[in-house]
Amino acid sequence: MGSSAAIEIAKHNLLVFGAILFVGSICGFLSQKIRVPDIVIFLLAGIVLGPELSGVIDIKADSVLNQIILIFGSCYILFDGGASLRFKVLREVWITILIIATIGVLITAGITAATAFYVFKIPFIVALLLGATIASTDPATLVPIFKRVRIRDRVSQTVMSESALNDAMGAIITFAVLAVAMGTSEFSLQRSLIDLAKQSVLGILAGGILGYLAAMLIAHEKYAFLAEYAPVVTLMAVLGAYLGADGLQASGFMAVFVFGIVLGNKESFGLKVEQGEDEKLDEYILTTSFIMRMFIFILLGTQVNFSLMNQYLAGGVVVIAVFMLIARPVTVFLCALPDRRAKWSMNEMLFMCWTRETGVIPAALAGLLVGMKAPGAEMIASVTFIAIILTIVIQATTTEMLARKLSLLIEP
Repeated sequence: MGSSAAIEIAKHNLLVFGAILFVGSICGFLSQKIRVPDIVIFLLAGIVLGPELSGVIDIKADSVLNQIILIFGSCYILFDGGASLRFKVLREVWITILIIATIGVLITAGITAATAFYVFKIPFIVALLLGATIASTDPATLVPIFKRVRIRDRVSQTVMSESALNDAMGAIITFAVLAVAMGTSEFSLQRSLIDLAKQSVLGILAGGILGYLAAMLIAHEKYAFLAEYAPVVTLMAVLGAYLGADGLQASGFMAVFVFGIVLGNKESFGLKVEQGEDEKLDEYILTTSFIMRMFIFILLGTQVNFSLMNQYLAGGVVVIAVFMLIARPVTVFLCALPDRRAKWSMNEMLFMCWTRETGVIPAALAGLLVGMKAPGAEMIASVTFIAIILTIVIQATTTEMLARKLSLLIEP
């Protein structure tokens, strides 16, 4: 009986996968025709397919299958984003990236928390928990946008790097505030800073070492005996970087991002892949990233709980409006303006003010809070999904238009 039940579950999951691939392919085609980021169409399709509407797909947010898809999908998209960055550009803007991915998260969380405190009339520690949960930007959302919309390198690479680095900061703040909210410990700035430094350094080391080893195996003049299996090597290394860093209690997402940067800049280490093999690897990564986006955002859409969201809809929209229109601009100007080395123009900073989509990482944090029965967890989950829907539908769809208005597009 147990074996029979397992087979039925497997068949059901295969049916769900087939539905996601079929619908996702149509959504990808549609997004090209109407020139809208595919993640927007995926999210809307997921809402239609989810249990709230048609009920075609019903994978629970806390299920093992969902967590595997979200973790691996986010890792792979993050690796893809890292591989597109260049050392030359990063050397110019690294100060802004460091400040906005650390202090910037605190600023965003603080402004959002103050707004939620007055709007929802909740304890400030609960409001701060909400602010921390949604303060980090999302690489799984931003990387695909900048793959489609060609924007000045220093701007796109700054925003992508920020999204990769601030997930660790957002998670640390969230769990530090949670400990205080649940009465298990007192907040310690020193302990939080040490934890952030540890996660960052170990994540960078894990990603850098694995990135160099992978580059050697596929591109070294003498040791590249796995050159023909470059896609498999990258797949194994993405998993290895995430799990290795996680085992060291470091940021797995930071590790895969750094792995991508090292592999994408392998020429800087004197390593070079033959042109034909390089093109094959690029095509493989492009296709795999598309499939990962498809699964992540369709599943994210299916998990939108409208009945729960309706309870906090009006207040949530107000909080997210302040989040998008006040908290983000204040964060960008306070963090980027002092960086004299980068010499940001007004147009570049205005564009960065508008690109802070919320996605998988905040959704995962909100799900963990619900599972742990944290104070105000249902309200936090509701507002988080309001943030995901509003930022993706409004900001992602207008990215190209704004870049054109601000003269930041790279013309083909």
